[in-house]
Amino acid sequence: MEPVLNHSWKLSEMDAVNLQQELSLKIVREDQLTEVSYVAGVDVAYSEHSDKLIAAIVILEASSLRLVESVVVEDTVHFPYIPGLFSFREIPPLLKAFKQIKTLPQLIVCDGQGMAHPRRFGLASHLGVLFDIPTIGCGKTKLLGEFQDPGRKRGSSSSLVDHGEVIGAVLRTQDHIKPIFVSIGHRISLATACEWILKLSPKYRLPETTRQADQLVNKVLAGLQREQE
Repeated sequence: MEPVLNHSWKLSEMDAVNLQQELSLKIVREDQLTEVSYVAGVDVAYSEHSDKLIAAIVILEASSLRLVESVVVEDTVHFPYIPGLFSFREIPPLLKAFKQIKTLPQLIVCDGQGMAHPRRFGLASHLGVLFDIPTIGCGKTKLLGEFQDPGRKRGSSSSLVDHGEVIGAVLRTQDHIKPIFVSIGHRISLATACEWILKLSPKYRLPETTRQADQLVNKVLAGLQREQE
């Protein structure tokens, strides 16, 4: 799986910010999904003891949430830790992982933000625009914005708002459990994004895409750190 848009990853902080502002204009906020047979989940974890990182992609069958493929890539950090620019650290190793997958997804769910970002261009939007594929940002925590606490029942939601603009939804995926933060990545509406996150979260707070990708990177990272000790 190859991106349809390419750009340099050797950028200064200012160049990266300018690129986000430029590429954010390409985001499609309406549904442009074909039939979704496979959904990808992506995650990146960092070593505490070195500059190594682990990037993983899991591919789930959309109807059953059965794992059909997974890819793990070990890489080195090439971009500094700068809030709001995480995609420049995490997408390069994810691109290497996407090159290896054999089962093409029709939807990608990212453990991070889409438009719920200071420049409306978080990891999910960046990845979506590069591949021109529907993507959803699904964060465990809020990056920015204000919201009213949603109802306590599964499926309850409220708007995440920044300076009068709705940038995402605060979604309760299980009864009486902390909500998660859903935002448009690319080629999907916010309402449809929330519907998909609920479909992908039948038992737990986090969608299965995120849970399984997170478990995979942590397992591999733990093995890597044992080797380094």
